[in-house]
Amino acid sequence: MKAMSRDFTLREKILLVALAAILLGLIYYQFVDQPVREAIVSYEADAQMYQTQIDVIQSRLFSLRKIRDKMDELEANAGGKLSYMASYNNSKEEVNFLNNLLADTLQYSITFSDVTRSGNQIRRNFTLQYQTKGYDAAQEIQLKLLKGHLRCLVGDIRCTIGSDRTVTINETATFYETMVGGTPDAGLPADKASVKQ
Repeated sequence: MKAMSRDFTLREKILLVALAAILLGLIYYQFVDQPVREAIVSYEADAQMYQTQIDVIQSRLFSLRKIRDKMDELEANAGGKLSYMASYNNSKEEVNFLNNLLADTLQYSITFSDVTRSGNQIRRNFTLQYQTKGYDAAQEIQLKLLKGHLRCLVGDIRCTIGSDRTVTINETATFYETMVGGTPDAGLPADKASVKQ
């Protein structure tokens, strides 16, 4: 038996080549061109999202630099020392600060009252009574208290000078703390800001 064989005509050869070219073009379009285009669109969307994040971060960085510059200016105006608002519960450091501050006095007593809270702000009120050998020593203690590293405001102060030139100071003051970074404990009062009047 003779196998069927015949030569393709020129027209058939052209059609087969065209069909093969179309088939290769479809395969290229389906498996190369389309995935590359989709990847480009995806990468452009990601690039836009990352650029937006970069813009937000740069804006925050600019704001933080302005705040840092303002803090540096305030610190320079305050003689190089700024107080900070410590996180709750900072009572041990506050007591140590006061004990060190009053170590050279003739006598002293410290009394803390109940802690109060308003939102994230904690107030630790206390009264001091101490006696020094003279007015200059009392003034130095007051300056160290006000310019110390802990946020402290004096509310009331009374000064009495004795016949022997000793100076007795009675004052009320407040240390300020924040709940930001603080750990609540049994001594933390209820938030007054959240209580409806």
